[in-house]
This record gives sequence, structure tokens and C-alpha cells, in this order.
Amino acid sequence: MPVEIEIKSLLGSAEAAGRLRSALQARGAVLSESSRQLNHYFTGSALAQLVERARTFLHPDQHIQLTDIARRARKASVRTRLLNDTVLLIVKASLDDTTSANGITRLEFEAPANHLNVDQLDAEVLKAGFEVQAMWSRQREAYQLGAITICLDKNAGYGWLAEFEIMADDDSLSVNQTAALRSLMTELGVEELPQERLERMFAHYNANWRDYYGTDLTFTVD
Repeated sequence: MPVEIEIKSLLGSAEAAGRLRSALQARGAVLSESSRQLNHYFTGSALAQLVERARTFLHPDQHIQLTDIARRARKASVRTRLLNDTVLLIVKASLDDTTSANGITRLEFEAPANHLNVDQLDAEVLKAGFEVQAMWSRQREAYQLGAITICLDKNAGYGWLAEFEIMADDDSLSVNQTAALRSLMTELGVEELPQERLERMFAHYNANWRDYYGTDLTFTVD
């Protein structure tokens, strides 16, 4: 099963995001997505119950994939997303010692929730035994540079953030793919956001998300 390798960089300002955007365009990166998103994060360990409930709104092939991810997960992060007009169920499962919410090496599941709006999908997750952790809003530009996807996100709370992502065929290739991402980031002049700081930012937002959700307000956590 493909493995998602993702590294974040905190850009902060619109000017820094503009410099990275120009650098990507100069390299021939192609804009593949422009979207507004609502992302709802949940806490809990009832993934097996969610898998069972998901039979009613996932395509059978996608349900099989989610079942396999649940079996392999060391930790799992569940979220729902409204991507423009599309409602998605997302599960990210860590394969290493980093967190499932923000880790570097993860299995990723993403599929449309058939016939449900985002509130209805949230209700399914809650009925499975999860609780709301936080709600996030962002604008995203996604660029494709060969096999690498670079997302420029304007996040409520965080400000501008870049995500560098590549998919490995399996977790045995993740070390080489992670090195490739870090090499590109160095060439583009952006710094990796340390996992420890990212977790502190994540915790601060989760504790105060109602102050930021749907706004342009930002905070700084060192």
C-alpha cells in the first residue's frame, strides 16, 4: 500500500509564500488544485467502530482499503473535510514514532462520503465514539513538481504553511523519499518545521480553535 511522506515548513507571511510560489513556478511546477477547505479533527481510538459504520457511505473497494489501514495503524488520526463542494473522510495512520496527525511517514486514506454533507459525516464519526478535537479552515494551492506535491496553505491560526509530499510504493522506500523532499526544500530555501514545535502549535490551536476557525487571525508559538 502506498505510504505518504510529508514534511512541513512554516512560511508565516504572504511574502514568504510568494517567494516560494515564484521559485516553484520557475522550476516548472504546475498548479493542480486551488481550494477552500474546512477540516474537522477528531480524537478517540474507536477506529474499528468507524470502519463498521463507514460501510454505509463508502464504496466497497474504499471500505476494504480503510479496513486494511485500521489493521496496520500504530496510531490513527480521523478527520472530515469539505473540499470546495466535496465531502471527504480522511484517516491518517502513522507507521513510525511520530504522530498520526502531523507525522512524516503515514498511510493515508481519503474518500468521498456518498450522499452525506459534512455535518452528517461528522455525526457518523461522533456516533462511532470519537470526539471533536478542533475545526480548521484554510485556503490551498497545490503544485505538482514531478512526483512531489507542494501545498501552499493559508491556515487559520498558523498563517502560511508549506507541505512537501511524496508517495512511496511501500514503507521500505520512505527513507529515500524523505531525503528527496529535504533536498528539494534546501534547494528552495525553506526550512523544515521541527516536529516538536509543530506539536506545540497543534496543541495551542486545539485548545483555542474557536478563536481562529474561519478567520485570518494567527498566533506564534516558538
